[in-house]
Amino acid sequence: MKLKRRSMIAGLAMASASLSGTVLAQNSPFALNGVELGLVPNLGSEQSETLRAAIRKAVEAGAPLFLPAGRYRVSGIELPSNFTISGVAGGTILETADGTVLMGARDQSNIILEGLTFNGRGLGENRRDALLAFEDCASLSIKSCTINNTNNNGLYLGACSGAIEACEISTCQQSAIHLQNSVGIFLRDNVISACGNGGIRVWRSESGADGTIVVNNRISGIGSDEGDGQNGNGVNIFRADRVIVSDNVIEDCAFSAVRANATNDTIISGNQCINSSEVAIFSEFAFSGSIISNNIIDGAARGISMTNFNDGGRLAVCSGNIVRNILPFSPTNPRTRPMGIFAEADAAVSGNVVENVPGIGICAGWGPFLRNVLVSNNVVRKTLVGIGVSVAEGAGAAKISNNLIAEAELAALAGLAWRDIISTDLVADAERFPHIMLSNNSVVQS
Repeated sequence: MKLKRRSMIAGLAMASASLSGTVLAQNSPFALNGVELGLVPNLGSEQSETLRAAIRKAVEAGAPLFLPAGRYRVSGIELPSNFTISGVAGGTILETADGTVLMGARDQSNIILEGLTFNGRGLGENRRDALLAFEDCASLSIKSCTINNTNNNGLYLGACSGAIEACEISTCQQSAIHLQNSVGIFLRDNVISACGNGGIRVWRSESGADGTIVVNNRISGIGSDEGDGQNGNGVNIFRADRVIVSDNVIEDCAFSAVRANATNDTIISGNQCINSSEVAIFSEFAFSGSIISNNIIDGAARGISMTNFNDGGRLAVCSGNIVRNILPFSPTNPRTRPMGIFAEADAAVSGNVVENVPGIGICAGWGPFLRNVLVSNNVVRKTLVGIGVSVAEGAGAAKISNNLIAEAELAALAGLAWRDIISTDLVADAERFPHIMLSNNSVVQS
């Protein structure tokens, strides 16, 4: 079909109309009121002031700012409220000019970033900084952006709210995303890889309600350059309450896939945790009210831990998880003993399947740190010890019932005093340990 001149003119008119509400940063007949905004793609020199001027013109016009494909070298760009800046996904690249914060805002609201790539060029000395940094900003939206190649954090949000969606973040020497004292952030559908110390951090200066939701993200290749757990985690929650971590794929972390420290009312569910070099899912120190359910853990130095009753860690449900292929030792923390699932206080461990553990399949208590732990309706197979329970002086009550234990090399049901095995047959020694209640457990030898 031939394209008629009248149709072509009509199409151009429609295109012009569709662009009339957007400020273009490139020289263009559709620029704001015919004023050329001056940014030059691929110039190679710094254009920070030019971009600031373009932002001011867009704000005056009440219009979003679109950056065409190309590289722009800028730093210290402060964004205003009620503002949208966008680009060609994968094509519009903002490079830091000097290694300081490339873009951010303070005390603003309703800012949208979409389709932009932020490149740190491997610069930056203060590794606590970030390539993008927002403080006290409400209703942020960062979508379909790429953040990479920085010696600092990729994205820092302090006391903010909003959403980070469908972004790709990699090669950040600190964490990909660091949230500090923020509230109700949605983190979904992001791809995070090859970061030096953390994937997603949800931290607070003091314990309090947070409500961040981390869902449907893919996280891999998280390292650690120091410490024994504050770094090296796919998702790290610290003092932040009411956080949900669900349906993520988390692989190859130097410490944990998901680590919750001193949290309340945390839900960790439906995640795939592959090849964690320490504890795959860890609820530790002064935590209360953790639900860890329906996760798959394949490859870890320990599968799931709900510990530190000595620091107030208590109250957990661990159910419906598959834990298998536990390592004989941790490559990053030699103090970690191989276990499938470990719980200490006011916890129900039920309906899990644990397989191939060169240690204890399910462990209840550590020395005197045992109180009200239920271990029921689990399948435990191919372990050194099937289920171990603390019988040390001062240990509290535990009930072990309706479990199926198969192919336990040393003992199916063992009594432990710290690291020592006191009894290899708790059923036969039941009178010695009245605080341990046993019923209807099945043992299969081969």
